[in-house]
Amino acid sequence: MLLAALLTPFIRQLAFKVGAVDNPNARRVNKIPMPTMGGLAIFLSFNLANLFLLRNQYPSSQLYSLILAQLIIIATGVIDDIYELKPRQKMFGIFLAALVVFFVAKVRMTTLTLPFLGVIPLGWLSFPITIIWILAITNAVNLIDGLDGLATGVSIIALTTSAVTGYFFLNVTNTFVSIMMFTLVAALIGFLPYNFHPARIYLGDTGSLFIGFMMAVFSLYGLKNATFITIIIPVIIMGVPITDTVYAILRRWLNNKPISQADKHHLHHRLMQMGLSHRQTVLVIYGIALIFSFISLLYPLSNLWGSVLLTVATLLGLELFVELIGLVGDGRQPLLDGIKKLVLMTSARERCDRDKEDRHK
Repeated sequence: MLLAALLTPFIRQLAFKVGAVDNPNARRVNKIPMPTMGGLAIFLSFNLANLFLLRNQYPSSQLYSLILAQLIIIATGVIDDIYELKPRQKMFGIFLAALVVFFVAKVRMTTLTLPFLGVIPLGWLSFPITIIWILAITNAVNLIDGLDGLATGVSIIALTTSAVTGYFFLNVTNTFVSIMMFTLVAALIGFLPYNFHPARIYLGDTGSLFIGFMMAVFSLYGLKNATFITIIIPVIIMGVPITDTVYAILRRWLNNKPISQADKHHLHHRLMQMGLSHRQTVLVIYGIALIFSFISLLYPLSNLWGSVLLTVATLLGLELFVELIGLVGDGRQPLLDGIKKLVLMTSARERCDRDKEDRHK
C-alpha cells in the first residue's frame, strides 16, 4: 500500500513525459488532459512486495512465470496508453500472456464436476476454455474503466471477496493465492486516493488490463478442478464487469453494430444519463459490487438446490435492474413488459369478477 502511494506521483510525471495522456473527446468524461498508465505503479508495488517481502510464501516457478505473463500484459497496456492499439492488437497481447499462464505456469482448468454427471475430464478442451476465460475477464475489467476510481474500487471489492472466499470457504490448498490477492488489494488501496474523483491519474489500459488479467488468473486456481459452485462464485463476484460486458455485446448485436465498436451506453454512462453525478455513479456501482459480493458469500453456505434458486433469483433481479436503467437500449424490456401484461390481465380478471358479482346482486 505504501509502495503504491509513493510510486504513483512518479508514474504520473512519467506518463506526461512519454505521452501517455488521455485528451478530452466525445467519449471521455475528462475535461482536461489526464495522465494514464497508473497501473504501472500498481504492478511495480505488487511485484516488489512479492519479490522482497513475500517471496518465501510462493512457489518460485509460479511466482516467476506469473511475472513473465504480467510483463507481457504491462507492455501491451503501456504501448496502448501511449500509441492506442487496435482491439485485435490488444487481444493478441492478452493471448500471449494467457499462453504463458497455460504452458509455463501450468494454471488451467483440467476437470469439470457437474451434479448428477460426476467428474468430466476436459482433455483438449482445457486449452480453449482457459484461454477464453482469461480473455473474457481481462476485457470485462477493461470495459468498466470509464470513471474516476470505478475499476479500482470494484476490483478492490471483488479481489477481497475472492481472497476471503478462497481461503475460508473453498478449502483451496494454494493459500499463497489468497496472499497474492490481498497484496494486490493493498496496492490498489494505495493507488485509489490518486484515482478517485477528481482523479489526478488514470489506471489506463496498463492498469485495467493488468488487474483484469490477475483476477482471471487468480480465479483459475479455484477452477482447476471446476464444480458448479467454484464456477458460479467468481462469476458472481465479478458481476459488475461481466454484466456490463455481456449486455454491451448484446446491445451492439441487437443494434447491428460491431461488437468492438465503443459507445456511451455502458453501466456508468446510463447512470450518469439518469442524472447521477460522477461521484454518485461510482458509489452506486460500488454498492452493486458489494451486493454481488454478499450474494457470492451465500453459495458456500447453501446446498445444490439453494445455490440454483439463489442463481435464478440473482439473474431475475439483475435483468429487472438492467431493463429499468435501459442498459440494452430504450424499449427493450421483455421481463418488465411481461410483468406489466400479467398485472393488467390480473386486474382485468378481478374487474370482470367484480362485475359478475354486481350483476348477480
